[in-house]
Amino acid sequence: MGFEFLQPVNDNVLAFREELSVQTLGKKIIVHSAEEGFPELEDVKIAFIGVLDNRGQLDEQRQHVHLNYIRKEFYGLYPGNWHVNMADLGDIQPGEAISDTYYLVKTVTEQLVKQGVIPVFIGGAQDLAYAVYRGYDKLEQMVNYVNVDARFDFGKEDESMSARSFVTRMVIEEPHNLFNYSNVGYQTYFNPQEEIDLIEKLYFDAYRLGEVCKDITLAEPVFRDADFVSIDMSVVKSGDSGNIVKFMPNGFDGKEICILARYSGISDKVSSFGIFNHSDTRQESVLIAQVLWYFVEGVNFRSGEFPFGTRENYTKYIVALDEEEIVFFKSDVTDRWWIDVFSNKIGNNKVKTTALLPCSYQDYLTACNNEYPERLWKAQRKNII
Repeated sequence: MGFEFLQPVNDNVLAFREELSVQTLGKKIIVHSAEEGFPELEDVKIAFIGVLDNRGQLDEQRQHVHLNYIRKEFYGLYPGNWHVNMADLGDIQPGEAISDTYYLVKTVTEQLVKQGVIPVFIGGAQDLAYAVYRGYDKLEQMVNYVNVDARFDFGKEDESMSARSFVTRMVIEEPHNLFNYSNVGYQTYFNPQEEIDLIEKLYFDAYRLGEVCKDITLAEPVFRDADFVSIDMSVVKSGDSGNIVKFMPNGFDGKEICILARYSGISDKVSSFGIFNHSDTRQESVLIAQVLWYFVEGVNFRSGEFPFGTRENYTKYIVALDEEEIVFFKSDVTDRWWIDVFSNKIGNNKVKTTALLPCSYQDYLTACNNEYPERLWKAQRKNII
């Protein structure tokens, strides 16, 4: 199956693109147009795909999805000193049933990731993230999913699929490819205590909004270990997003959400990315375009540190606790830290990629204080159970 179901970029957007400076992104991105047809992907590293289906929001205020504003804002930006090739592949139209849309998103994800292309989905409702996750089913790998969201998006087992319940489907439905789920930016008053308890029970990771805003670098190792990252735009406070349709008085500010997008891009492991649940407004489109810009910049500055090809450019630290030693590695190039999981005698290691667990300098200091790093403890539990 090819990509014949993808609709070309809107003619209005293409006309806008024609008027842009030759130095802008719009003139550097290969575009799927009705006139030129579908682009060759041989040298493409990042592919943008719109998904115009938001039925999963189950909301009376649900708006029609079109991405013209976002495309115009993004095309009009100037690139940094970038070297990767990008393509805009157009849009996936809503299928007759929402399951049809899921199938198309899954197919695009599987084919692009297999080709070494990073799909970047700009969509309607965030339940589309489930379809992206399912795109890894035939790729024979476990998936670490990071959800930047004010809510965990769990639901009851018998609840129909929606933007508020799709993570439960990731956990319970076969094939069981979900190795870890991490939430960045949750706000406690939006999440039932039973869901907070479930995060602990499953040894998943969750970082409160205030915790991340106080020190945003705490989130970096989470993204470094991710395969798929999605952003629910309602995690950004309305004062910065411009979304007053669904008013959010608290959330990340514009700078913080761009930093998190850059962390996603710079991670050597992230192979798909998505932005969902945005309002169809010019105001929010400006921010989304800049979030996309920072993700692309991150991809351009990937250092190739994960997994290690060689350990020549790393300093090894051994911390002796009461009952065992913990081995850390610090990159001499980027100053990023890892814990050597195999050295710490984790039992039935399910996936080889967990041999080196991304961590922070703070985790190293925690071990130096004779305390067990929480990230290592959770990694052990997930491998043992």
